[in-house]
Amino acid sequence: MKTVIVWASAMLALAAAGSAIAQANAVIEAVQSPAWIERGGRTLPAAPGMQLQDRDQLRTGSASRVLLRLPEGSTVKLGENARYRIDIQQRKGNTYLAAMNVFEGAFRFTTNVLRKVGGKRDVRIQFPTVTAGIRGTDVWGKSDPTREIVCLIEGTVEVERGKDKPTVLNQPLQFYIAPKDKPAEPVGFVDKKQIDEWSAETEIQPGRGAPRRGGAWRVLLASVDTQADALKLYDAVRLAGYPADIAPTKVNNKSSYDVRISQLPSQREAQALADVLKGKYGVAEPSVARAGAQAAPKAEEAPTK
Repeated sequence: MKTVIVWASAMLALAAAGSAIAQANAVIEAVQSPAWIERGGRTLPAAPGMQLQDRDQLRTGSASRVLLRLPEGSTVKLGENARYRIDIQQRKGNTYLAAMNVFEGAFRFTTNVLRKVGGKRDVRIQFPTVTAGIRGTDVWGKSDPTREIVCLIEGTVEVERGKDKPTVLNQPLQFYIAPKDKPAEPVGFVDKKQIDEWSAETEIQPGRGAPRRGGAWRVLLASVDTQADALKLYDAVRLAGYPADIAPTKVNNKSSYDVRISQLPSQREAQALADVLKGKYGVAEPSVARAGAQAAPKAEEAPTK
């Protein structure tokens, strides 16, 4: 059982160190949980530093958001209740090729302007009925039970649907709507208020306890005496879509096991996540601390001397 705990902690450490390694695949930068990766019949909680392999499916829950960074510097942002899959990502010469599926939910694809020089990209995003070939630098889209939307914020997008003639969006704030089981609507323009509302659907929200790569704060969910108790809490929290890990500790020759969530970017975000989890999944009294420091005492308690 100890081997299982040490392995789980080691995997988290390797994921957190991802920024120091050249990434060949898309990597998760930030997660507003709950969110999961489905890979080879397994379901894992999404965590900062995890790489998405071809055919991985990323799923978000209610009020969730995920920020991905592609190998050539572009970002993909996913909103709540989304299902997203990368079917292929590879390089061909100086061109980055990617095929992605947005089965449901909202997404935003934004290129990194600083890295556009010296390389090309060929990215195709497939909705249930619409395909968007992205040559633009900023595109928002959504698939819901009634329609599929593609909105160009900047650049150019070619939209295809079945046997319809391809539609090119090449003016900022043009949008294309394809109602389910109906012909596509004429291309129109959105106003700033609408684009702000749509954009908010895919942005990580401040004060919601989203871990980010390199975050220096953590939430201690519990410190327990036995491996069995640690694994019980660890499994429950991870099943719920939160990236918990286990750290064995020893104080005065007494072993214990810390179940925690790491990589929170600030004390405020760590406390927000602690508040979200308190009283759920077996988490009773979570506390927050900087990585490498002991958890801070609760406000009503006096510090131990």
